[in-house]
Amino acid sequence: MEIPKQIKLIIKQLEKSGYQAYVVGGCVRDFLLNLKPKDWDITTNAKPEEIRKIFSKTFYQNKFLTVTVQTESKDACLKQVEVTTFRSEAKYTDKRHPDQVKFAQTLEQDLARRDFTINAIALDLKTKPFLVIDFFNGQKDLTEKIIRTVGQPEKRFNEDALRMLRAVRFAVVLGPNWQIEEKTIKAIKKNSFWLQAVSKERIKDELIKIIMSKKAAQGIELLRKLNLLKYIIPELEKGYGVSQNKHHIYDCYEHNLKSLDYAAQKNFSQHVRLAALLHDVAKPDCKQGQGAEATFYNHEIVSAKIAWQILTRLKFAKKDIEKIVKLVRYHLFYYNVDEVSQSSVRRLVRQVGLENMEALLQVRMADRIGSGVPKAEPYKLRHLKYVIEKVSQDPISVKMLKVNGKDVINILKIKPGPKIGQILDVLLGYVLLDPKKNNKEFLKKQIKKLAELSEKKLCLLAEKAKQEREKIEMKKDEMAKNKYWLT
Repeated sequence: MEIPKQIKLIIKQLEKSGYQAYVVGGCVRDFLLNLKPKDWDITTNAKPEEIRKIFSKTFYQNKFLTVTVQTESKDACLKQVEVTTFRSEAKYTDKRHPDQVKFAQTLEQDLARRDFTINAIALDLKTKPFLVIDFFNGQKDLTEKIIRTVGQPEKRFNEDALRMLRAVRFAVVLGPNWQIEEKTIKAIKKNSFWLQAVSKERIKDELIKIIMSKKAAQGIELLRKLNLLKYIIPELEKGYGVSQNKHHIYDCYEHNLKSLDYAAQKNFSQHVRLAALLHDVAKPDCKQGQGAEATFYNHEIVSAKIAWQILTRLKFAKKDIEKIVKLVRYHLFYYNVDEVSQSSVRRLVRQVGLENMEALLQVRMADRIGSGVPKAEPYKLRHLKYVIEKVSQDPISVKMLKVNGKDVINILKIKPGPKIGQILDVLLGYVLLDPKKNNKEFLKKQIKKLAELSEKKLCLLAEKAKQEREKIEMKKDEMAKNKYWLT
């Protein structure tokens, strides 16, 4: 990989003005792992006001000595580059923000305040090849796939309790076989209660990153093992060790994780993943009886209510909450090919929304795999997809025309009767053959021409048009069945 020219230019301009400047932080970590950085950060001994004098397009609206330099790049991760003065931070009384941000004198002091060794590496671009500056053995931890704090882990977590959640996030998003170092694990377990001091918005952002990784389920389990899950989604942890019945081989908690894991492996959306994780969250509260015959009546309704509480507490957007809760509420829909009518399917589509039906079916597939069955999409789910498509499409009818019966009556000055329906049927035949003909001007001319035909000829044309329409309907139905492997 190459360092982007915009980054090289910013550093060159800072150095030309007599300052030190280095690429630093997560972008260096990703660069050394041969991953494309999501953003780029630069640190310098230039003060914010000095940085602003060097670059024409900047803005500075924070207390953390960070100036945002705007570039002409079309790449989203390079349009705005954060340039931060060397800094050290004083005590964190609230476990979230430093009480005071101070200028640091050296790069080493700046890197010493960072969270993990793999994020405390800098690049000096003055030399070719560039020099990697690594005071805390971050490169070794990158090679060994270890998440380790810079310095004492308890001190790092007391500075910002969110770092405990970030440790879990890095362990799952950086790829396979990443581990959190033992002292760091002990410090997280000991200080996990401080997560309560962190804003729900920040927790939500980290949780989403964990949920959207391939190792989403492992991430949730790691949160539980590190005593963090109880401060994020305690309702989920409540299902740990709670057995189900003869239809499930996993306990309630593990079932939810297995469902999430399937959704993650299939790269389903954030909404589907969260619904898969929370779809049975109320089962421990709804359980009646023990053993193979235990029941969980109305658990989908109660789970929807609890999901709403969880997502609201974590400050998710209203539209996201509504969709996820709907997926949880209706995930237990009943469908058997020979038992459920098309009207029942229409009712389900109205309740869930046509735009949410694919997501609902994905949650159902995740639920099935989470229950221990080998097949995510059996015949009846494919058949349901076919019926949903069928009932959701507008039928081929004269209502598609740009003219109607009233237009025929007004143009021909006749009373209502079978002739009107016959004319409309013939017009529909024309439009099905050539959709461009569905315009009022053309259709009105044809109405007048058709009115001049004999009753017998008009009747024959109308019957022929009906037959063609039926052929098209049958063809559409056959194509839909083939789409879902039903033939």
